[in-house]
Amino acid sequence: MFEALSAEEWRAVTLSLRVSAVATALSLPLGIFVAYALARWQFRGRQLLNGLVHLPLILPPVVTGYLLLITFGRKGYVGQFLDQWFGIVLAFRWTGAALAAAVMAFPLMVRAIRLTVEAVDPKLEEAASTLGAPRLWVFATVTLPLVLPGIVAGAILAFAKAMGEFGATITFVSNIPGQTQTLPSAIYAHLQVPGGDDQAFRLVLVAIVIAMAALLLSEWVSRAVARRISGQ
Repeated sequence: MFEALSAEEWRAVTLSLRVSAVATALSLPLGIFVAYALARWQFRGRQLLNGLVHLPLILPPVVTGYLLLITFGRKGYVGQFLDQWFGIVLAFRWTGAALAAAVMAFPLMVRAIRLTVEAVDPKLEEAASTLGAPRLWVFATVTLPLVLPGIVAGAILAFAKAMGEFGATITFVSNIPGQTQTLPSAIYAHLQVPGGDDQAFRLVLVAIVIAMAALLLSEWVSRAVARRISGQ
């Protein structure tokens, strides 16, 4: 199966892995912060933040991609600022694909981490605070180790979701072979060509293998971390 992939198809696979890894790594710190805020803090606008976080799950991916295009494109306010001041261009670049993947995967990451934070007894954090430990230190030494399995699961789940992202990505960065063509985009491109079913099927098998590997890794790492924390 893998030997049958062409050089262009291998580029699509490796680009997908690169995009997913970058998307997961860059969104993880924000995901931990947002998940903890939603689980522990009461503040004005909390429900609005929760709605915005989960909005990509409800909106059609094409709509999300269009919103990214008008915001981070060369003519968008944020896109113009990034281009003029930092020379960063996201639209129709692989970095834009990473941004689209991060946005689409972010709700799943936050949800997984938030459920783990909510499962931690707040009294453990309160006990550390009564001993005079700063809030940040309490989070780093008490909360973070306890929610680590959820963080790992959320990160791997986000990675798998980013690998399968299609609608927002193709709308924001198009489908340029060797530059923005990810694995789902390559499958779509093959299906548009007469006789491309065999190439599409090979890439589908690759996608299934990667997705299953990510899910199995998530389960294994989460259980390993949980056993280590419990001392077993």
